Amino acid sequence: MAALGYSDTPIIPGSTFRVHDSDRPQPRIVTPGTAGTQSEPGTPPSDAVILFDGKSLDGWQSCKDDGPAKWELTSGYMQVLPGTGSIRTRAAFGSCQLHVEFASPTVVKGDGQGRGNSGVFLMGLYEVQVLDCFQNPTYADGTTGGIYGQFPPLVNACRKPGEWSFYDIIWEAPVFDGETLRTPAYLTVLLNGILLHNRKELQGPTEHRKQAAYRPHPATGPLELQDHGDLVRFRNIWYRPLTGYDMV
Repeated sequence: MAALGYSDTPIIPGSTFRVHDSDRPQPRIVTPGTAGTQSEPGTPPSDAVILFDGKSLDGWQSCKDDGPAKWELTSGYMQVLPGTGSIRTRAAFGSCQLHVEFASPTVVKGDGQGRGNSGVFLMGLYEVQVLDCFQNPTYADGTTGGIYGQFPPLVNACRKPGEWSFYDIIWEAPVFDGETLRTPAYLTVLLNGILLHNRKELQGPTEHRKQAAYRPHPATGPLELQDHGDLVRFRNIWYRPLTGYDMV
């Protein structure tokens, strides 16, 4: 049997392990999920924390009154019920890999920010815009996939109205030391497999018509989905906490 490594190689800078170290922990085994289709959602990887599987809204609550989420649940997805308010997860979490599948309304109404508008808010504070921007221009930092009010996406990768799209997001939560920001938040966002933001440093929580600025907040928070008055649908929502190397 071939050797699994070496014990006489240099120490890797910033590490306690040698190059090709025999004793370095093996990576955890995770069974990959499957890609979704227009008719069926994908499946999550084996270590994912499921936030919405299309069967129940028990893990969600109203942002208005902390009561049960009042959005419509049908055919494996949930849909905004306009006027009932945004909803958020009962679970709170920090830095993670997040997957969200969404679809704008099939019947096109309005234009600009008035067409298929919603939003994905990390920790309830930092928004990745959801909008129908298929042949629908609006201000650049409010486009689908934009870090709202701060950075436009690198490209417009929208599908046609009514078609399912998906975000894969790497969220690095900010770190505070008391009232002082020690590390800002970073976002990597892919829409339909296409890179929109590459570890972009955020200026603070999302604002409307204001400059963003950090303010201290807890290290974890809920995922929030926005009621902006449009019939946006969501399905197959899950996350994986970010971990360091050499975790066993």
